Amino acid sequence: MTNQRAPHHHGDEPIVSIRNLRAGYGRVPVVHGVDLDLRPGQVVALLGPNGAGKTTTLRAIAGQIPTVAGDILFDGVRTRAPLHRRVRLGMAYIPESRAVFRTLSCRDNLRLGSSGLSAALAMFPQLAERLDVPGGLLSGGEQQMVGLARALSRKPDLIIADELSLGLAPLVVDTLLAAIRSAADEGAAVLLVEQHVRKALTVSDFAYVMRRGSIELSGTSAELLERVDDIERTYLSLALHPEAS
Repeated sequence: MTNQRAPHHHGDEPIVSIRNLRAGYGRVPVVHGVDLDLRPGQVVALLGPNGAGKTTTLRAIAGQIPTVAGDILFDGVRTRAPLHRRVRLGMAYIPESRAVFRTLSCRDNLRLGSSGLSAALAMFPQLAERLDVPGGLLSGGEQQMVGLARALSRKPDLIIADELSLGLAPLVVDTLLAAIRSAADEGAAVLLVEQHVRKALTVSDFAYVMRRGSIELSGTSAELLERVDDIERTYLSLALHPEAS
């Protein structure tokens, strides 16, 4: 990565390219030989059963864990920068755990975003009636909206989102995914891990299916949506040992 943040990218060149990625925890690799590309204006879905290696892949791309082997290239340049440096350079990483300050009000949580309150409420108007509620007392969906609004308010070039919808009602999931889609339409590259396969394929442009730490299938989301019953039966119903998914 370069030493200063670049503006939004244009054209079809990947913002991030992953080549032969191997990553894991300690000496135990969980992900083997993963290749994928993230382009501006596209949502890429990463699908797979529990234990497939999806979260490990996201953590490695975000710089939260080191790679065992392979290359992660940002703008064509290999990087081993840690998470905080990648965030400063235009990446938003939204982990599975909801990132709200529990003792701060919803209003103050939202003010921590660089665009402040008005942009967040334009994104999620349902939060307007919850501004004085402490973050810890917001519903799971509201907490996820707060975290996502803060992340998107910085207009990141790259968004990595892990299981935004975990445990949330379908209408809330639709709201969150619509916000992710809008960010891509404004030029961001998005990598999304999502348990709702059909929703993920509907909102994304391209998808990869992981199993046992490897990519086993990829294609446009429209192509995979046509085969979704077979994909769910063949690739996604297999319960593996819990890894960190």
